[in-house]
Amino acid sequence: MATPFATVNQTLARERAASVQASTRVPYHVAIIMDGNGRWARKRNLPRIAGHKAGTDNLRRILRASVELGIKVLTLYAFSTENWRRPQEEVNGLMGILEMVIERELDELDRNGVQIRHIGRLDRVPQGLQLKIKSAIERTKHNDKLILNVALNYGGRAEIVDAVRAMVAEGLSADYIDEDTISRYLYTCGLPDPDLIIRTSGEYRTSNFLIWQGAYSEYYVTETYWPDFDENELRKAIEHFNKRDRRFGGLSQ
Repeated sequence: MATPFATVNQTLARERAASVQASTRVPYHVAIIMDGNGRWARKRNLPRIAGHKAGTDNLRRILRASVELGIKVLTLYAFSTENWRRPQEEVNGLMGILEMVIERELDELDRNGVQIRHIGRLDRVPQGLQLKIKSAIERTKHNDKLILNVALNYGGRAEIVDAVRAMVAEGLSADYIDEDTISRYLYTCGLPDPDLIIRTSGEYRTSNFLIWQGAYSEYYVTETYWPDFDENELRKAIEHFNKRDRRFGGLSQ
């Protein structure tokens, strides 16, 4: 069985990655809105759940490529707070696939230094999947090759609501609340904001993803559906990122 870090020609892949690193600035934190699984399946006359399975299988090569390129934080939008509105059969299938992925990939991820984190709410996530997520987080907490944020039952607005509730619960005075304070109460506390946010499948929406953290992120949209978003597509996104002039509200030097 293939693993996230197993490849037929790892030497060639590393050489390509080294070439990209030598000629480009590799973003420290990349976030991806993994969109288009259903349309990928429909084009092939397959059920939607087949598209979701193909999408989770694609995580292997993107994780491998991220490590080879030197990306330090990868945040993946796996399931939003709005996705509960989908048919129950599809939701149940997705949760089952995610549970299977953790079982199948955890050993290899751990061996290769990937630290798994969860961002979002766990309250509606099935109990069995909750336990597997918590176990994966605990097992990999000391790994430092790549931080993998899995945004599951995540919503940007819900995140800000949770942050405000936490500040109120702690009795924080309004005089002490600024942008840095709010950032410390977000799910991503302690991590830098994403440099690059990628959206697959051609849609031009943020879809409630990292709406605070993405204020000054560079966005890259591709028509490629997520199951087909491979190592070359990731490198293409980074090449576009390198053409951007990031001024953060100021002027170019």
